[in-house]
Amino acid sequence: MASRRPRLILSLLSLTLLFPALAACSEEAGPAPVLDAFLAGWPKGTFENVNFVKASGERLDPAAVGTELRSLEGTLAQTPPAVAKKSDPVVSAELATTEVVVKQPLPNGTTWEYTTTVRMSKAKDAWRVIWEPAVVHPKLTFGDALAVRRIAPVRAGVLDGAGEAIVKPRPVVVVGVEPQRVKDLDQLVKDLDEVLKGGKVDASTADLAARVKAAKPDALVEVVTLRREVYDPIRDRLRALEGMRFREEQWLLAPTRTFARALLGTVGPVTKEIMDAKPGVYAVGDQAGLGGMQKQYEDLLRGTAGMKVVVTRKAADGTTQDEALYTLEAKNGTPLKTTLDPAAQVAAEKALSTVKQRSAMVAIRISDGRIIAAANSGDENLAFNAQVPPGSTFKTVTAYALLEAGKVTPTTIVACPKFITVDGRQFKNSHFLELGNVQFHVDYAKSCNTAFASLAPQLGPDGLATAAGTLGLGQAWDLGTPAFSGKVSANGSATEQAAAAFGQGQTIVSPVAMAGVAAAVARGQWKQPILLTEPAPVKPAADGPQLKDTTLAALRSMMREVVTDGTATLLKDVPGGPVQGKTGTAEYDDNPDHSHAWFIGWQGDIAFAVFVEAGYRPSDTAVPVTEAFLRGLR
Repeated sequence: MASRRPRLILSLLSLTLLFPALAACSEEAGPAPVLDAFLAGWPKGTFENVNFVKASGERLDPAAVGTELRSLEGTLAQTPPAVAKKSDPVVSAELATTEVVVKQPLPNGTTWEYTTTVRMSKAKDAWRVIWEPAVVHPKLTFGDALAVRRIAPVRAGVLDGAGEAIVKPRPVVVVGVEPQRVKDLDQLVKDLDEVLKGGKVDASTADLAARVKAAKPDALVEVVTLRREVYDPIRDRLRALEGMRFREEQWLLAPTRTFARALLGTVGPVTKEIMDAKPGVYAVGDQAGLGGMQKQYEDLLRGTAGMKVVVTRKAADGTTQDEALYTLEAKNGTPLKTTLDPAAQVAAEKALSTVKQRSAMVAIRISDGRIIAAANSGDENLAFNAQVPPGSTFKTVTAYALLEAGKVTPTTIVACPKFITVDGRQFKNSHFLELGNVQFHVDYAKSCNTAFASLAPQLGPDGLATAAGTLGLGQAWDLGTPAFSGKVSANGSATEQAAAAFGQGQTIVSPVAMAGVAAAVARGQWKQPILLTEPAPVKPAADGPQLKDTTLAALRSMMREVVTDGTATLLKDVPGGPVQGKTGTAEYDDNPDHSHAWFIGWQGDIAFAVFVEAGYRPSDTAVPVTEAFLRGLR
């Protein structure tokens, strides 16, 4: 027994030395492990190995803490934050505090970063997190919740050449039906249809009855949205119908319903398809570009929504109040600045309304190359994107090429027979014109196809295409919006070259391209037309070479003769000064009676091109449209 006592004393001594060491290790760990476990569980809302107490010291169930955490995070609960301690806990007796950095993702893809404080208390050698709303954010109290408020940007307008808004807020009235107020639905639909047609409103009521039956009793079933000036004349008749309901709004609109519509597009309530394609960008009730340049430049015009994070809490009177915690201001849209002149645009559209066929017109200010009008009779932008044969307007390009190359002069005799055969293919003149042996300027003024077909070989396989390029056709343009600059036949067969000489065959153009040709002849140099100045196009085409004065003098004289003694005499006495130009009849299939009508030319500082689809005789369509336009400018 005596021999074992020293061993027992040594064992007890060892344990005595060991326990103080273990106690020291526990004290050294401090509150840090508990803090780390809490921060690891925050994003998930579940906490393992973490004890919680209230500020009063009462213990809390970790699951209850997770539930309250998600409630406090409110609308941000679905995108939990990243959290990390900013520094190690500061311990003072039985209390520890530490700052925590919270990086909260927001719906717009940005991150809200802020600092909060976590407190911990010690009891029986164990650290516990003191749970309180201020842990989530210093401004939160019990019953509060975080919420996000969207700050809508102000959509920018489209400006004209003077910097004035073309598209701006204008009053409209939403016309609709409230189901619970309707007594006789069939009769209402019939009467409403009659009122709308009487007011020349293009709106269908075909499915209205079905939509009303399917809607909630107090819903507004929309029928049509009318500009104020369209609504007012039929206001009393609409309001007399039982069951109707109306809502006044402001929409971003051009001066008239048709104003440059095919070019600029329209703005209207954002659709579900647009919202789905760009999640988080729009909110219900926003407006969006629905076509044309409004759609093309949607991101620029729309701007970027801002965001406000708030504490939302109920006040004593039962209302809900917000306290802002973080604000990211909206970035308003940036306007498009165009070169359009409202007066010229309206004049062009009124002129096109005088023909029933689809039609288009482009007008260019010669002195600076700016497009002042781009009108279309429908919603398709034929003015820029039509790809059609130019017909005899292209004789302007062929005449330029022949005069420039010295192959003819205005007085050179060039026969104009009724027919001409090239490699077995017969060509004829419009309406079987036959002039005999006449001077070249007469062939041009009277628009003799056979004369030009006979001259085609003198230009070689690519001479016509080269001359066309000098006048801008087929060049790489950048107007800031799609535009077809033309495609000119080159290196074709003898029959193709003959057809191309008077604007048929493989050659196709657009009205804006041919307006550019007219402007080039008037100016003495081709310059790419300008439509958009802000933002400026990235890669505009370089200016063409200066054209020879001798060539220009001859060609301009011939184009004046078209008006004074040729195919466009209707324009001879139009106010505003002399008009120079060229008519065009362009066959588009194998039926000679199927042809487009053209007129290109200029008066004073304004060059233009008029295209009438299936217009047949230019003297009956394109030329009167030109006259109406020029008179409309006065």
